[in-house]
Order: sequence, then C-alpha cells, then structure tokens
Amino acid sequence: MVSLLSKIFIKKPESLTAEAKREKYGVLCGTLGIALNLFLFAVKIFAGLLSGAISIVADALNNLSDAGSSLVTMLGFKLAAKKPDVHHPFGHGRFEYVSGLFVSMLILLVGFELGKTSIEKIFSPEEIVFSWLSIAILAISIAVKLYMAYYNRIFGKKLASTAMEATAVDALSDSVATSVVLICMLISRFTDANLDAWCGLAVSAFILYSGIRSVKETMDPLLGEPPTEEFVKQIENIVKECPHVCGIHDLMVHDYGPGRRVISLHAEVPANSDLLEIHDAIDNTEKRLHESLHCDAVIHMDPIQTDNALVAETRAKVETLLKILDERISIHDFRMVTGNTHTNVIFDAVLPYDLPYSDKEAHRKITELVRTLDGNYFAVVEIDKGYI
Repeated sequence: MVSLLSKIFIKKPESLTAEAKREKYGVLCGTLGIALNLFLFAVKIFAGLLSGAISIVADALNNLSDAGSSLVTMLGFKLAAKKPDVHHPFGHGRFEYVSGLFVSMLILLVGFELGKTSIEKIFSPEEIVFSWLSIAILAISIAVKLYMAYYNRIFGKKLASTAMEATAVDALSDSVATSVVLICMLISRFTDANLDAWCGLAVSAFILYSGIRSVKETMDPLLGEPPTEEFVKQIENIVKECPHVCGIHDLMVHDYGPGRRVISLHAEVPANSDLLEIHDAIDNTEKRLHESLHCDAVIHMDPIQTDNALVAETRAKVETLLKILDERISIHDFRMVTGNTHTNVIFDAVLPYDLPYSDKEAHRKITELVRTLDGNYFAVVEIDKGYI
C-alpha cells in the first residue's frame, strides 16, 4: 500500500534532495499511520462497547494515542524540513526528536490512565459479553498492526529515521498486546475465568514500557550521544586517505537532526612539511567529508615530530606504561622539550569515563609512570575525554 501511495503522491523521487525525500516519505507514512489507527480505534471502541470489555476499550484508546503520535511525528517531519534561518543557523532537524519526546509523554499518560482504570475493574469486575465479531475485529487489528510495523521498519531504515523505527517497534508491541486481549477473550468464552481487567492491566503495562523506551530513544539525541562506530570509521577512512595525516584525535560529531551533522577533529601532520601544501590537502579532505557524509567538517592541524627517533621511542614506551592503568587509555599531541635540568614530556591522555579514580588521581599516576622511564622526565599531561 505504501509503495502504491508513494507512486501516486511522490512525483519523481529520484530528483528530490535527501531532505525533501525524507520529509515526503515521513509525511506519507505518518498520514497512513493516522488513518489506520483511527480505523482501529473506531472498530475496537465498537467491539469494546458491544462486549463491555475494558481490555478492548484500553486497546482502542491505545490506537487513538498512536494516531496522535503519528500526527505529531508527521508535524515533526514537516518542521524538521524547514531551512536554516537567522535564529536557527543549524536548521530545525531536532524538531523530529522534540516531536518524538512529546509523543512519548502522551504514551505514558495513556498507559497510566488505562492502568488505573484496569485496577479499578479488578476490584469491581463486570460481566463480559462474548462476540465472534469482537474476535474478528481483534484479529484484523493484529494484521493491520503487523503491516504497520513492517512498512515503518522498511522506511525507517531507508530514511535512517529513529522516529519511524520506534513507531515500528511500538506497532509490533501493540500487535502483541492485542493478541493477549484476543486470547483472554477466548479463554473467557470457554471457561468461567474473567481475565478482562487483568488483560487491560497487561495492555497498560505494554503501553508504559513502550513510552519509557521511546523517552530514552528521543532524549539521547537531544542530550547528545556518541556517533555510531560505523560513522566514526567512515570519517577515519576519509581523513586518513590524505597522505599528510599521521593520525586523528579529538573527534566530535554534533547532531542537529537527521542529515544535519557538524564534525570537528584534530589531524596530526608532520611538523617539517610545507604549511601551505598541508593546508590545501586538509581543505580537500573537509570537502570530501561534506560530499561523502553530507556533513560540515572542521579540521585542526596538529604538527608532530615524525623524524625524531627519541620522541618516537619515548612515545611508544609511554603508551605501553599507560596500559597498566587501563587498556583503553590513548595519548596524542606527544612532544618533548629538553632543558638544562629536565625534559618536559608533553601529551594529552584520553581517559575512559568509567575509570575507577578521579582525573586528579589519574594525572598523578601518569606523572609517576613517566618518571620511571627517566628521573629527568617531567610529564606535562592534559587529561582528555573521548566523544566517540
């Protein structure tokens, strides 16, 4: 159905920009989601009133909240597609995350209210009127939700949309919740057990779980999360294609919404090379990052000594020593300045966030380790944290 609708409503998708294509497919899938959820809400409310089952009514209200979620997600895609302006120079891409957070709060509210109503029904149960029509409606609902999970997953991966992939997971969990209601209705038909209120409580638990998971998925990019290993590897491969680059560090990826990322990093280059030649090569590398990964890149050049055997040997020894503290510690910007009384061994040490001691303690331990190499070595260490 989505493929057919896309052919009707999205003309010449191959000629669209990535942002425009993302918006159109997002709006199309959101509109279809609203229509299908409103349909399910209507038929389930009818089945719930016909049978008097709170679990079916709860499932219907869940679909109504899903329709609201699809509406907010669709508006998020529209707003996220707005071009940058003087007040928002990095664009409006994070609207997609904000809309997802609003949807998550709505899901939590619905789950809480349904849970409260179901608990009341546990203590004051009502008789359930069995109907094969209600069973058929629930079966159709499961099939529709499985289809929604399928197309949201397909297009979520195609557009790299966390909002659509979250919608796919939500639709899948909804199909499970409706299956529970269906099974409980059949059990009540062939036994004296009235599990309606307990099913309603189970559905509300599903909704609350989905809401909590959705909050985390939308809060992470808003707060700032590390880039994927695959994306980092792509950046490293492109930058290291430059023959002047010996290594990279201090890589940061700033996410301003899908397709709107800004990269900054430090590239180590030979100190004795021609400055203008290296600068031109770095400019070309920034352009390649923009063309290949569709992001803005800023590269800072760090000159290092590549023809000094003592510096290279001492760096290797320091790297080996720091593995005593933690295998994950790395160093960069390594250089040595020799004076009359001592030699400054200068470098940045990148420490993992879960190191079992403070930065001050780490600084002291690193200084002590460096002095074991030579009593005249004095470590000048800058404690760093990784952003990937």
